[in-house]
Amino acid sequence: MADAASSQAVGGQRDGRGGDIMAVLIAVDGSDQSFSALDWYLNNIWKSGSKVIVAHCSDYSSVVWAPIMSTDSAAVSNMMQHCEDTTNNILAQIQQKLARAKIDAQLLRLAGEPGPAIVKAADEHRVDYIVTGTRGLGTLRRTLLGSVSSHIVHHAHCPVLVCPFKKQ
Repeated sequence: MADAASSQAVGGQRDGRGGDIMAVLIAVDGSDQSFSALDWYLNNIWKSGSKVIVAHCSDYSSVVWAPIMSTDSAAVSNMMQHCEDTTNNILAQIQQKLARAKIDAQLLRLAGEPGPAIVKAADEHRVDYIVTGTRGLGTLRRTLLGSVSSHIVHHAHCPVLVCPFKKQ
């Protein structure tokens, strides 16, 4: 029977020094706020041996909700290519940032609604906590547009660190 401490570790793994290997999922959508949260984690929390998972959920909402979608296949194809190019650019930025910090991380490319996709990935990968940024939307905008960080906080089965964005 595993003790309570090892059951909290990633798959019950230990780090060889008697401590648990901590796993974190960092949600990055490509915004300055999300990259700021990634930077904050790298500069303030990251420890050698940590299992780092960086997740990006592609945003195809402009294609799904485009009124022209059903009539012009070339326009839809162009919009899809733009979304794909944007996603690839974000993933390249994440990889560069991790390489500069000399951090070996798993990069996840998620699909669907970002909030639920991030919570599901956190559950599947048995992370100890999630790090995300926040856009700092006001109450009305957050109510109308929804908030990914708010969804994560209310639905995740692990602690969530929400990093507020400070403009430089």
